[in-house]
Amino acid sequence: MSGHSKWATIKRQKAVTDQKRGQLFAKLAKNITVAVREGGGVDPSFNFKLRMVIEKAKAASMPTDNIERAIKRGSGEGKEAIEQVMYEGYGPAGSAFMVEVITDNKNRTISNIRSIFDKHEGRLGEQGSVAWMFESKGQILVEKQPGIDDLALELIDQGVEDVKEMENGLEVYTLPVDLEKTRKFVENKGIKILSAELIMRPAQNLEVGQTDKGKIQNLIDALEDEDDVVSVHSNINL
Repeated sequence: MSGHSKWATIKRQKAVTDQKRGQLFAKLAKNITVAVREGGGVDPSFNFKLRMVIEKAKAASMPTDNIERAIKRGSGEGKEAIEQVMYEGYGPAGSAFMVEVITDNKNRTISNIRSIFDKHEGRLGEQGSVAWMFESKGQILVEKQPGIDDLALELIDQGVEDVKEMENGLEVYTLPVDLEKTRKFVENKGIKILSAELIMRPAQNLEVGQTDKGKIQNLIDALEDEDDVVSVHSNINL
């Protein structure tokens, strides 16, 4: 996986408080706006990146009005200039991090990210310092449900890069260009998908002891609580 448990993250999002839900909606709105500006327009039928973010927003019960406002901002209604940036850093025990942010103020954001790393026994790295440890991949999570018994073999026959059978269900990894095709293949079989998105997958996971795992989880939680952070990827199995 991309470090910490994606399954656990999704379950936490489903049980967030109202305050956390508002923060999640704000992050999703930024994602939608950037997807419109960078992904090819306001029609999710032709903008795969936008479609994925909208599906994630709907899964989080984000109101339709919020989604529509974010799409309008992305299409030019609103003057704020926001951009997507990837920061790299090191955590406890030599763990590596890729932190995806969407911000309207890079100076503020990088200061906040640096402070979080410093407070959790880590440090912000230079561009390229850890990126070589990760690869961009499509990731699809399928919860256990009727009809998935033979899905892993069928997906391998379809040419996906990797399928992992986990306690919660299946983790499917594809080339980025194959994510949409694979998602449609699974859905056309009547199987519900928990999430489908592009991630930064570590080429190799780093194993650490329980004490360091706790420190790393605290760093992940602090990064995910930062308003401008939309995704955190690490090379640690938690």
